[in-house]
Amino acid sequence: MLILRQLARYRFLRSSHIAALVGRSLDRVNDRLCRLYHAGYVDRPRAQLDYYPTAGSAPMVYALGDLGAQLLTEGGAEFANLEWSRKNREAGRPFIEHQLEIVEFHIALERSTRGRSDVRLIHPEEIIASSPERTCKKRNPFALRAAISQGEPAHDLAVVPDLVFGLMFPDGSRRCFMVEIDRGTMPISRSDFRQTSFERKMHAYLTAYSQGQHTKQFGWKALRVLVVTTNQQRTRSMIERLQQLNVPESPGPSLFFFALADELQRNDPLAHNWQDGGGRATRLR
Repeated sequence: MLILRQLARYRFLRSSHIAALVGRSLDRVNDRLCRLYHAGYVDRPRAQLDYYPTAGSAPMVYALGDLGAQLLTEGGAEFANLEWSRKNREAGRPFIEHQLEIVEFHIALERSTRGRSDVRLIHPEEIIASSPERTCKKRNPFALRAAISQGEPAHDLAVVPDLVFGLMFPDGSRRCFMVEIDRGTMPISRSDFRQTSFERKMHAYLTAYSQGQHTKQFGWKALRVLVVTTNQQRTRSMIERLQQLNVPESPGPSLFFFALADELQRNDPLAHNWQDGGGRATRLR
């Protein structure tokens, strides 16, 4: 059941992720996953086969199967629908890879905070549970809406973070974060503001903050947006565009912290020196 719950929570997981989350050896987890797969409780998304010929013996990616969802439902879990196998078949390779990168970061946070007395990880489920009732009832409670005046008419945008978490400290204080995992596929800026770009996404975060959406939706006094991206040149370009944005009553460039994905794979995300939008080194705690 623990494996099934983790798959329901994260959607896609490598066998190595599951071993880390359930605290078992990889061999033992692989044996269990094989049994669950052949029994129909877990699924192996076919899209991952696209990159096996070049990726070598990468750990297998798993997802919840229809029987696994039914079993969790009998235990009290609630799902919008139980057609998980169909959804797994429809998931494309870019989507799966993006989800796995989100999982990598979340698991790194769990490892960093596990067993510590000086900081506790606040998971997304806990954030929703402690939010106002109107937030809990939303289809996507973490979506931040922002009305941006960029010429006429104004643009009503919604920005949805890849991950939301908090850090709780012994004195009861906390720091809250939204995370963007950037794979380098979205243009940093476009001449047409109506088209998606990372600049437009940053503008939406700044505007939502200036309009107090984080306080209205979650009761937070403040938040920071973490951007995990691909290389230093892309980071510099993001910061250059960020520093040109002028959104009154927002924190400005300091709202964003930047780090490279390959550096975070080698370092504890809490101890890592992130770079804020002003070019200063900073840490999450």
